[in-house]
Amino acid sequence: MMTFLAEEGAQNPLIPEPVELVIGLIAFFIVFGVLGKKLLPTIQKTLDERQDAIEGGLERAQEAQTEANQTLEEYKAQLAEARHEAARITEQAREQGAAIIAEMREEGQRQRDAIIAAGHAQTEADRRQVTVALRQEVGRMATDLAGRVVGESLDDVARQSRVIDRFLEELEEKAEATR
Repeated sequence: MMTFLAEEGAQNPLIPEPVELVIGLIAFFIVFGVLGKKLLPTIQKTLDERQDAIEGGLERAQEAQTEANQTLEEYKAQLAEARHEAARITEQAREQGAAIIAEMREEGQRQRDAIIAAGHAQTEADRRQVTVALRQEVGRMATDLAGRVVGESLDDVARQSRVIDRFLEELEEKAEATR
């Protein structure tokens, strides 16, 4: 058994031969150099492109977000302006409506006053007409009655007028005195 261990110590599989170690190192550096010269720039370029795409995407997203916020603020300002304009138009319409109502009331009042004035004027004209007709009728009746009492005809128009006027004046004075 000892011999077996001694032989093993000379050929330890974990410790390579120095020639193999040098050839392995040279091969490693050649492969590493080729990979570093050929593959590494391509990988680096791809990584840079990817980083630019990510950063560019973030910048574009940030710009889009800024633009969206700006557009939102513009829409909010336009909406506020539209609401203000709508409120102004509504208030103006209310004022115009109130003015129209006031104008219509004034016109109605004027028409009512005109109708009342016309009614009073018509009533006064009718009263005068009735007064004249009554005076004539009362005068005629008074003349007939006076003619019957006196026993002679009182056909003289001037005399009739004086008698009638005097009679009516006396009646008016008595009526005013009793009031």
